[in-house]
Amino acid sequence: MNDTLSYMALDPVHRRYHHDKLTFGLLYAFSENFILPLSHDEVVHGKGAIVSKMPGDEWQRFANTRAYYAFMWGYPGKKLLFMGQEFGQQREWNFDTGLDWWITDYPPHRGLQALVRDINRCHREKSALHARDCEPGGFQWIVVSDADNSVFAWLRWGEPGSRPIAVISNFTPVPRYGYRLGLPHAGRWRELLNTDAHEYGGSGVGNLGAVTAFTHPAHGFPASAEIILPPLATLYLEYDGG
Repeated sequence: MNDTLSYMALDPVHRRYHHDKLTFGLLYAFSENFILPLSHDEVVHGKGAIVSKMPGDEWQRFANTRAYYAFMWGYPGKKLLFMGQEFGQQREWNFDTGLDWWITDYPPHRGLQALVRDINRCHREKSALHARDCEPGGFQWIVVSDADNSVFAWLRWGEPGSRPIAVISNFTPVPRYGYRLGLPHAGRWRELLNTDAHEYGGSGVGNLGAVTAFTHPAHGFPASAEIILPPLATLYLEYDGG
């Protein structure tokens, strides 16, 4: 929590120098069962709400938040998001008052709420995202050291016979076109989620619903695809067969 929030609070131009803040947790992830907490302690006592911790203008703050949430839902470990943060409440939590539900009338907040709904559904329906949270075999790095581009990518593996899911995050406001990503299987990989989609308040940069991987080795995998990484965004790609 502390490492990831301090990383996200950085201006993207400085994130390359703190890349390990988002990878360090995997050194001990499978030595115990754990929760990824964004609890009430992080949105009170002058710390600011999650969206308000993010750098940049309003669009960038919400884009960062969407990318961060999908990053966390894609990581192994159980998720904890405190009330109000699912729609981007910007006022600190106050136990004497209710939540600011009225702000969901505004597109950035409504888009964030829609994203949380969809990543919850992905997490529930796709066994790769939850079935092996506590097993090393349920997680595999693809891109762990691309600090210059602030890109992270990994695979989640579910029960035997389930389809693997690749999670890719680009934590800069620069779209990456033609980014070669190693994958375990050639064939079609469906774009299951894109936090930069228009419906979430994003810019709409993406891969038109799917990418095709070919037998071109990369990142230690037998296949790879050239993908588009939207700005300040996280993608989920699910293997869809040959």
